[in-house]
Amino acid sequence: MLVCRANMFATRTNWDLTPNRLSEALAAHRAAGKPLLDLTVSNPTECGFSYDNKAILEALSNPAALRYEPNPKGLESARRAVAGYYAARNEEVSVEDIFPTTSTSEGYSYAFRTLCNPGDEVLIPSPSYPLFDFLAEIQDVKLVRYPLLYDHGWQIDFHALEQAITPRTGAVIVVHPNNPTGHFTKPAEISKLNSICAARQMAIIADEVFLDFALDGNRAASFATNSAVLTFTLSGLSKISGLPQMKAAWLAVSGPQELKKKAIARLEVIADTYLSPNAPVQLAMPAFLGQRKSFQEQLLSRVRGNLAELDRQLTSQNACSRLEVEGGWYAVLRVPAIRSDEDLALELLTSQNVYVHPGHFYDFPSDGFLVVSLITPATIFSRGITAVFKFLS
Repeated sequence: MLVCRANMFATRTNWDLTPNRLSEALAAHRAAGKPLLDLTVSNPTECGFSYDNKAILEALSNPAALRYEPNPKGLESARRAVAGYYAARNEEVSVEDIFPTTSTSEGYSYAFRTLCNPGDEVLIPSPSYPLFDFLAEIQDVKLVRYPLLYDHGWQIDFHALEQAITPRTGAVIVVHPNNPTGHFTKPAEISKLNSICAARQMAIIADEVFLDFALDGNRAASFATNSAVLTFTLSGLSKISGLPQMKAAWLAVSGPQELKKKAIARLEVIADTYLSPNAPVQLAMPAFLGQRKSFQEQLLSRVRGNLAELDRQLTSQNACSRLEVEGGWYAVLRVPAIRSDEDLALELLTSQNVYVHPGHFYDFPSDGFLVVSLITPATIFSRGITAVFKFLS
């Protein structure tokens, strides 16, 4: 008797990959060669920023890259560069607590594999970036939302967060600052999170890829020195240095000494199994991190300029407003909820040649929100926002 599996593919990959209406419309719009004012751009290498091309390429030509020196924690020079990044922020992180990864996505997989059994739960803020669903499902982890509330600024709904905790909850994800809301986790909120997690043997996973982009210039504290509970802090060059193509990130471990020791031992096995990032990029990390100040100055100037233009245009109309933003690259517009956000985004694309993201892409709980990128080249941003407000007025 022939015996075979009911399905060749793992159920965790049974995603609905049918394109949504907006992505289909965007593809058709581009295929037709129509003009487009794209207010969703997120790739800094396509936004007109100036890079030291010679220094970047020279950093990748280190002869030491011809030798293979396997280490679960990656090259010490790369880890020292990351430790130096935190030291420049007046935060002490040991090189022994840092694990280079190819991306923050890989860092999430390390954290999930360390903390969760199949079917365990991780709390995640809502709104937040949609990639998390795929990252969790691939690791057989269940995401449970906890809401962020907006009242003259964003804040964690701690009552709802605690109500969402079950015996299978292994960690709380904090995006600091959040994408797309742009709010930082406040010191009082960090203290409350520590209290909740310590009492329930839960860890914190802190995503800090936008940490350096505070619009008011004030430096927010990193979770990388959080010692109250076991904490995994993720960041990388994609945002910090505007180099997403280099695929270089890291995970830093902090917390009570005994728990941290156990976590690092487990992470070493996981990292050794995956193998560390490629040598040329690890060797270049000191140079890449060294260029971050120039890039960040350019980007913050662009973000602040576009935000000022947005606010200028908001004063001349009554239909829309924007929510408070403290950091990051995005702005959230509150718009009349007379149609679904997706329908509105479709109409803006087809009638105004403007592409924006509807709020539901980021798990906003209701219609009436659009998300725009503040790193869009200034001329395109101004024209696009003008068209949006004219359409809605």
